[in-house]
Amino acid sequence: MVQQEHVYDFRPVTEKDLPMIAGWLAEPHVAEWWDDPQKEIAEIREHIDSVSVEPLIVELDGRPIAYLQSYDPHLEDDHPYADQPFGTLGIDLSIGRAELVGVGHGSAIVRQFVEQLFEEGAPRVIIDPHPDNGRAIRAYEKAGFRAIGRRQSQYGDVVLMAVDAAGTEEGD
Repeated sequence: MVQQEHVYDFRPVTEKDLPMIAGWLAEPHVAEWWDDPQKEIAEIREHIDSVSVEPLIVELDGRPIAYLQSYDPHLEDDHPYADQPFGTLGIDLSIGRAELVGVGHGSAIVRQFVEQLFEEGAPRVIIDPHPDNGRAIRAYEKAGFRAIGRRQSQYGDVVLMAVDAAGTEEGD
């Protein structure tokens, strides 16, 4: 299991990271939940200079272990989560290294990153795992998220989950 003293570093994705991310996207535990790797890498490349999406590499002890992105659904036209409270940020996480899956890193990474987003002023953070991705749903629940609905959109069938900053009104 993950030790509580683990601290993760989050750094921006660079062009040099794309082959590594492509390798992660080809791993069976990641490929199951992502679209075509070439299409995904093209989108991540576009996000490097994006205003609405921030692609990040998660590092543990200086080693890249995961891809994380945060996004503002209010900065994209017709985003299916634009109905969330203003200031809400969405995140997506994929642990790239198979040996690090299922031992607590997912919930620990998400918990640390969400705290950072709350410190920066986000009132709510959302995440949207596929309903069949029970491991991810459990990890996000451990990190404080709760299911607020099920959605069908261009992102497929998802369980929309949210966690609110302390002191904000809970509301769906």
